[in-house]
Amino acid sequence: MLLLIQYTLIFASVLVLVALGGCFSEHSGVINLGLEGIMVIGALGGALMMRYMPGSLAAFPLILCVLLGAIAFGVAYSALLGVACINFKADQTIVGTALNMLGVAAATVFVKAINTKANPDDVSSTIQYVDAKKKFLVNIGSFEFNWFMVIAVIMLVIAYVVLYKTKFGLRLMACGEHPQAADSVGINVLKMRWAGVLISGVYGGLGGICYILAGVSEWKFENGVAGFGFLALAVMIFGQWRPTRIALAALLFGAFRALSNVYFGFPALMALNIPGSVYNMLPYIISLIVLAFTSKSSRAPKAEGIPYDKGQR
Repeated sequence: MLLLIQYTLIFASVLVLVALGGCFSEHSGVINLGLEGIMVIGALGGALMMRYMPGSLAAFPLILCVLLGAIAFGVAYSALLGVACINFKADQTIVGTALNMLGVAAATVFVKAINTKANPDDVSSTIQYVDAKKKFLVNIGSFEFNWFMVIAVIMLVIAYVVLYKTKFGLRLMACGEHPQAADSVGINVLKMRWAGVLISGVYGGLGGICYILAGVSEWKFENGVAGFGFLALAVMIFGQWRPTRIALAALLFGAFRALSNVYFGFPALMALNIPGSVYNMLPYIISLIVLAFTSKSSRAPKAEGIPYDKGQR
């Protein structure tokens, strides 16, 4: 049971970070289907920091550098979505899908190039970070505490405060609901949408490095992030674009995802003779069921996905 709680919390941390990123973007009026790609690129930035930072570095500066690397790469990659969808008014669904495909391919090629340069015989897309990963973990008895659990809570509080307690957040949400009305009172809609997209890059990048640190001590980037970007979108929709509800939805989906890691420790589940692959599919099956029953009552920002036209009223 303790292992189930441990995995639930770390997977929920991933989902809440990425879902909050999508929340910021969609509240500004831009649908970010490219969260999967942003996660991969953010994970790449963090993994490179873990690979090249001195092994003797203390835990706090190492963690800080890894977080900054993931954020920098996530923000830079999300900027592609901003340029295409905000400046050039491209179809947001198509651009997001393209970013997902490009993210995995670009990360794979980049890592293979780095590995080949260091060792001509190494053509893998894997980055190892065994020693660095240990500094993210604290063993409390038989419970393995990951600092990303705290980071996720901090970022959740920040998201709530920014969206509901600041002028910036209220203006951001206004641009996603009625951009023409926001513009009429002096709010720069394009800048606010850019802010929403870049903030989604911050959260998505953090979610990416959190995901690869949740498992093994190395990551093969051609594997991507196993659809967690899309699962985070389901969490965001189920949570009705509200940070607190997103956190609860992330715990629910995280628990189902954690079952695939620990089901063998529950005799009752083992007795069912259900293949392990079914438990791996469970969170995605649950997401389809949940969205099927809740889609009618979903209240997405009214102007999301619609390119802003200053002349339209």
